[in-house]
Amino acid sequence: MDIRVGLGFDTHRLEAGRPLILGGVPIVSERGCVGHSDADVLIHALCDALLGAANLRDIGCHFPDTDPKYKGVDSRVLLRECCRMVREKAWEIANTDTVLVIQEPKINPYVPEMQAQLAAVMGIAEDAVSIKVKTSERLGFIGRCEGVSAQAVVLLTK
Repeated sequence: MDIRVGLGFDTHRLEAGRPLILGGVPIVSERGCVGHSDADVLIHALCDALLGAANLRDIGCHFPDTDPKYKGVDSRVLLRECCRMVREKAWEIANTDTVLVIQEPKINPYVPEMQAQLAAVMGIAEDAVSIKVKTSERLGFIGRCEGVSAQAVVLLTK
């Protein structure tokens, strides 16, 4: 069996009055991520991990922030397309493991819904989608509630 591992990372600035979407789920918050699409940092990290494992470059190569057709796009659309590209190269997604780093608001109550959303989009079992949530202990831009970051690892098999 062939296997490949991919690593993804993303970070976005937080701004008052914007919606906060993480893992395809709207989160109750006074601040949301700033970006060209819906700025779902968790999905963007997953996309990069998938693309990287399949040697398909990165999310910006396929969905550039200079292309108006991606303005405000639901990042689940991008994830679905990344999964299609990966499967087109005969790879299957075995599992994903992610870390979301955000100081506020508390995200753990949303994790089961996020897992369900991501599993449905990727066409894999919910127990193959791991999401861990961390704070930065009030350190740095995340600790000051100025931004959020995510890391993702995926395992592909043939």
